[in-house]
Amino acid sequence: MKFIRYLLFPFSIAYHIVSTVRNWLFDSGVFKETSFEIPIITVGNLSVGGTGKTPQIENLIRLLKDNHQIAVLSRGYKRKTKEFIILNEISTAQEVGDEPLQYFQKFKNITVAVDTDRAHGISTLLEKTNTDLILLDDAFQHRKVKASFYLLLTKYDDLFTDDFLIPTGSLRESRIGAKRADLIIVTKCPSNLEKASRKKIEQQLQRYHKPLFFTSISYAESIKGAKPLLTNELKNFEVLLITGIANPTPLLNHLKSLNIRFIHLRYSDHHHFSEKEITQIQQQFSEIQSENKIILTTEKDYTRLEHRIAQLNYLPIEIQFLGNQKKQFDNLITSHIQNFSAKC
Repeated sequence: MKFIRYLLFPFSIAYHIVSTVRNWLFDSGVFKETSFEIPIITVGNLSVGGTGKTPQIENLIRLLKDNHQIAVLSRGYKRKTKEFIILNEISTAQEVGDEPLQYFQKFKNITVAVDTDRAHGISTLLEKTNTDLILLDDAFQHRKVKASFYLLLTKYDDLFTDDFLIPTGSLRESRIGAKRADLIIVTKCPSNLEKASRKKIEQQLQRYHKPLFFTSISYAESIKGAKPLLTNELKNFEVLLITGIANPTPLLNHLKSLNIRFIHLRYSDHHHFSEKEITQIQQQFSEIQSENKIILTTEKDYTRLEHRIAQLNYLPIEIQFLGNQKKQFDNLITSHIQNFSAKC
């Protein structure tokens, strides 16, 4: 696979030229960036998928929902519709995408909408709702909107500084794009990250002169769904695990650390399950020779499967800031919103 990627290197050079010219046209004002009179916080990355944008959006919602009328705007990746949609009780993952549906189901007092044209989506939200703060999901490269604050995520074991442009690597744009960020978050770190490892990352990223934060994944102590129980009780069950996310490795390692036995069915990120695949999953589950058996999936996958597999359960996750960084992060975000509002 690596050899094939090296063969594609000339295409990466061409991609680099195109993306660099595009960014220059926005930076120089040739291409228009639309600004708005409310704070807009963008969560994104330089690489393709799997950096933990969803739990970071949820972290921001928890931080800000009590003091603001929040709207989350996403493109609704892999949805089967194209138009602007505000989610409601009958929305499905096929119509709006799995991540927006997860936000809507989890947080009842916010607005969640999808639109491939972010500027149009923001304008429509401001026209139809009382929104005073917008969170843009996966919009770091969406230069037509000038957000007020940019969070750039990069994965602990796959930093953007070690990567290259697609198709040779997985970067959507050159590393220099990190200069647009207001802060950088290294995600999916070990919860016991060693000082030496942290120092090495800090040295790699210090050239961008941005506040730097480190987070890890925190798994819930209980699973939810058809058969709620404590997560550590799963060791008494035969588990059929279904994942359709970019990188299931942290989840697999977590289950192994709890001595949980599982059969893993892995699908591509945001996978839309066919009727044949649902039948195969149910058949494989029926063949497990144990009275104590359970089907487990991720929270994101649950939005696509909850009405199709009766015995389905999921394991929620949150992010955990390492050290004492949570308060510093919260202060940066809330101070930005206060300063933005004061200027307006």
